[in-house]
Amino acid sequence: MTQNLPGLFTERMKSLLNQEFAAFLASYDQPVTYGLRVNPLKVAREQFLSRSPFALEPVSWCVNGFRYQDQERPGKHPYHAAGLYYLQEPSAMSAAEALDAQPGERILDLCAAPGGKSTQLAAGLNGQGLLVANEIHPVRVKALAENLERCGVKNAVVTNETPEKLQERFPQFFDKILVDAPCSGEGMFRKLPEAIEDWSPDKVTECHLMQQDILDAASAMLKPGGTLVYSTCTFAPLENEQSLVDFLTRHPEFTVVELPEPGWFAPGQPDWANPRCEPLGKTARLWPHLLQGEGHYLAKLQKSHDADSSELPEKRKDKRAAKAKTAPAGRKEALLAWRAFAEEAMPELLAEFADESAFLLFGEQLYYSPLPGFDWDKLKVARVGLHLGTVKKNRLEPAHALALASTPAQAARVASYASDDPQVVRYLKGEALARDGANGWTLVTVDGFSLGWGKQSEGQLKNHYPKGLRWL
Repeated sequence: MTQNLPGLFTERMKSLLNQEFAAFLASYDQPVTYGLRVNPLKVAREQFLSRSPFALEPVSWCVNGFRYQDQERPGKHPYHAAGLYYLQEPSAMSAAEALDAQPGERILDLCAAPGGKSTQLAAGLNGQGLLVANEIHPVRVKALAENLERCGVKNAVVTNETPEKLQERFPQFFDKILVDAPCSGEGMFRKLPEAIEDWSPDKVTECHLMQQDILDAASAMLKPGGTLVYSTCTFAPLENEQSLVDFLTRHPEFTVVELPEPGWFAPGQPDWANPRCEPLGKTARLWPHLLQGEGHYLAKLQKSHDADSSELPEKRKDKRAAKAKTAPAGRKEALLAWRAFAEEAMPELLAEFADESAFLLFGEQLYYSPLPGFDWDKLKVARVGLHLGTVKKNRLEPAHALALASTPAQAARVASYASDDPQVVRYLKGEALARDGANGWTLVTVDGFSLGWGKQSEGQLKNHYPKGLRWL
């Protein structure tokens, strides 16, 4: 495909890489590398490997990351529908790994769709703390929410806002922020040939300017002492080293932090920025001719502990939460419907979801918020925490998200199937299944992992797998 590369792009890369250029160019004729990342919210790494139906090779820079061969089809396996893994290009696993999410932290994924990095961050949080996954493009928000749902994430809020609007609501709020910035996509030319047609020098410049605005907003939302990871999937120095130089010039409260050296990453190039900035040697470039993956750039920054903290959100808490104290109409009935459902179908969840202030009702949709008392009004929010279900005439129809975030041990009734049972495919296609059992909402599982809901009635399991997710 080298003949399809833009001429201006290849000229620039030749001048940058010199003797390495031939190897770089030859990488475009190598096969694309495919990867998946095991989801520890659902299954432990070793447990998955003991039952994996695929031949896997570890990704050295991501403990739960693996490569698989092109002939494998993990996206067509029931384990994918159950959220046991996320399909992700190996190089793309590096950014969230560098941010190193820890339980209890408040984390923002500012440019989050389709959700690979968000699900990786959520795994690090392990259900504790808060993940705000934001995507500015409305069309891409749905995929982001669905991917978080499939991976069983309970503590994520999905927003559809500009960075500037979030900045207004979350001053110095987050412990860590990931900016996987919009870029010209040069690192994806091999994997996504359509990115070649969309490329131009003007787009590189446009993305550089956009990146500056996004980084400025991110800096305002980060707590003193917090960590910011900046990443792109482009080779352009203007979008990588130069974007960082411009940001650091405006924000001297940030310093570049050394990244763990896995051996396959090349250092950033201070000489490719104007002016030269020596700390850029601590950043990382992932070159397709030096590792099995696509092109990426990665930088880790820390905000100084003595940065201005006069507007920390804790000082605005009462004002922000005041509106949330007013219960919307129907909320009492919704909580009664939830309790009735949980007592009958999932009694163990009553103790887990015990904070009444965390229940939020949007129309007929009931959610459990990871940030009780926070006022989400005037923000475009696609999902707040865990979607529990739809309230219909004082009864609750459980959400698909609730099934995927639960375990068989929490359910009063379980319909268990093996992954090679034809009934599993029939269920994923939306068909009703013949089955004897006690009537009521039933958790359908594959090899002990939750797939979705069915409703047992008189020898038949009625299918409640979402229509939009059904296999064709």
